[in-house]
Amino acid sequence: QVQLVESGGGLVHTGDSLTLSCAASGSTWNTLSRAWFRQAPGKDREREYVAVMHWITGSTEYADSVKGRFTISRDRAQNILYLQMDNLKPEDTAVYYCAASTISAFAKDPEHIGSWGQGTQVTVSS
Repeated sequence: QVQLVESGGGLVHTGDSLTLSCAASGSTWNTLSRAWFRQAPGKDREREYVAVMHWITGSTEYADSVKGRFTISRDRAQNILYLQMDNLKPEDTAVYYCAASTISAFAKDPEHIGSWGQGTQVTVSS
């Protein structure tokens, strides 16, 4: 089992930038991909994929809603995943979750995630 701990959330204004970090520990040897998901306010809102990285190759993919504004990166030696968020918008307001998958090389479906972080709140005011 992998333990994931996010940090870096906060309250920012429209157009600001923010960087999230996710430190991993435990059984990380069989990780295929690591990703960021988010869940917007509202009890019926689903957890949606934001960005994913193939942990072996470093290849990345992004949701259309964040493409060109968010950048996923890593410090592989330290097992840390980052999400650089630029030009933030109020619709980016959500709890952001770090995730890891051992069954999918580009895990975009929550069903393919085996480990979740506790989440970090990002609030963008207009």
